[in-house]
Amino acid sequence: MLLTIAFSGIFRARAASATKRSFHRVATMALSRFEYVKQFEQEDKLLPNSWIVVRIDGKGFHRFCDVHKFAKPNDLDALQLMNMAGMGVMQEFNEIAIGYGQSDEYSFVFRREANVYQRRRDKLVSYVASLFTSAYMFHWNRIFEQRSLTIRYPPSFDARAVLYPTDENLRDYLSWRQADVHVNNLYNTTFWNLVASGLSNSEAERELQGTLASDKNEILFSKFGINYNNEPIMYRKGTILLRKPVKVADSVKKLIVPIFEDLIGDQFWERHPEILDKKVPTTNGADAVLELSGLEAQPIVNYQLEVLQRKKAGMAEASAKSSLSSK
Repeated sequence: MLLTIAFSGIFRARAASATKRSFHRVATMALSRFEYVKQFEQEDKLLPNSWIVVRIDGKGFHRFCDVHKFAKPNDLDALQLMNMAGMGVMQEFNEIAIGYGQSDEYSFVFRREANVYQRRRDKLVSYVASLFTSAYMFHWNRIFEQRSLTIRYPPSFDARAVLYPTDENLRDYLSWRQADVHVNNLYNTTFWNLVASGLSNSEAERELQGTLASDKNEILFSKFGINYNNEPIMYRKGTILLRKPVKVADSVKKLIVPIFEDLIGDQFWERHPEILDKKVPTTNGADAVLELSGLEAQPIVNYQLEVLQRKKAGMAEASAKSSLSSK
C-alpha cells in the first residue's frame, strides 16, 4: 500500500513538472509570436554633449488657482509648493546642475555628460513630469496645513526637453525665463492692484494696454504707493535651486537650497561656477559654506533637515538594538 502511494506521488510530481515545462514552452512560443510589436517602438535619443533642459508647465493652472483660491498676483505658499516639487525632482537626479522655477513652471538643467535613461527623450520627460506632479501632491498638506486648504482636484503638468549646445545658449535660456518673470509679475502686480481698487478685469486690461514698464511702475507708485523694486525678490526673480554645502550643527551637509538672485549678469555665474563645470568644488572660499540661519525660513530646507534627523534617529535606534542583541 505504501509502495503504491509512493509511486503515485512520484507520478503526480513528474506529471506536474511535465505540465509546467509544457506551459512554459507554450508561453514562450506565444511571447515570441507577439514580440514583433516591439519593432514599432522608436527611440528618440537626445544628442550627446549638450545641455538638456526639461521644462515643466502647469496645465490649466488659471482654473486650478481660481478653484483653490490662491492669492493674486502671488501666493507665497503656492510658490513654495512648486519649490518643494522641484526639490523632489532634484533629489532623484544628481545629474541636474540647476533648477529654476517661477509661477507654474520649473526648468531642470541636466549636465552635458548626463546619460540618464541613455538620454531617451520619452523616458526622461515622462518621468520628470510624473515625479514633479507626485511631489506636488505629496507636499500639499505640509505647505497648506495652516490654511486648511484641501485640494479639490489633482493638478497636471506637461513637459518638454530642449537641447542647448553651448554654455552661452544655456545662460541665455535661463536669462529668458527670468526676464519673463519680470515682465509677467510687473504686469500682474499692477493689474491686480487696479482690480483691488475697484476696476473690473476688462477695465484694468484697458488701462494697461500699450503701457511700458516705466508706466506700470508709475501707476503702482502714484496710485498705490508701491515701489516695485521693494516687492519680494522671489516674486520678481523667481527661485533658483542649487546644491550647496550648509553648516548644520557641527557638520556640513550638502542640501538643495533656494537662491533668489539675478542670474542674467555675470556675477551670478562667477559666484556659482560649479553650475557650468562640475569639477569646480563648491567648498572653496570663505563664504562657500552657507549658514543655516539664513535658510531656516525655507520649507525645502526644513524638510531636508527633518529627513536627516529621522535618518540619524533611525541609525541610533538600529545601533542600540544591535548592541542589545550582541550582549
